[in-house]
Amino acid sequence: MRTTRFLSMLAIAALVFTSCSDDDDPDPVNDREVITNLTIVFEAEGVEDVTLESEDLDGTDGPGTPEVTITGTFQENTTYTGTITVLNQTVTPTENVTIEIRDEDDEHQFFFTTTGSLGDTEYLDFDDDENPLGLSFRLSTGDAGMGTILVTLRHELDKDAAGVSEGDITNAGGDTDIAQLFSVSVAQNIAR
Repeated sequence: MRTTRFLSMLAIAALVFTSCSDDDDPDPVNDREVITNLTIVFEAEGVEDVTLESEDLDGTDGPGTPEVTITGTFQENTTYTGTITVLNQTVTPTENVTIEIRDEDDEHQFFFTTTGSLGDTEYLDFDDDENPLGLSFRLSTGDAGMGTILVTLRHELDKDAAGVSEGDITNAGGDTDIAQLFSVSVAQNIAR
């Protein structure tokens, strides 16, 4: 009986040691970013700033709907510089995810899709391989009217795919950390 018990314990120990070998360790997974707050501040000379904010306190995968706030009004035929900040308020203290995105710039890129009176965008910041990042960008407006801007952050994308360096998300691949649509108005600039 003792011999059977000893051999059983020896067999279990062999299984445990075999299953815990270093050869079976998977590559570490770099999870998607948890983002609760997306803020974009647009500045242009001679006009008021415009701020677009999205707050989703249960994170982008939670059941809640983001609360969108727009402060200020875009002016027609104006070029703005946009600066993005992203936060994670599901942890204490609040995590500034912008720092992680900047540190891992080769694995992230923002994409901007505009319609209506919002025109072209241009990247102002890049990773070490001169691929765009998008924490800082230019946005031009057209004539007065309405428009939308869809801001999408992709993680672990293929920055070498066709069109990605020009801001085309079609072939980017990767995971979407956040995608937020803002509907805005563009006012007639009577000061000009």
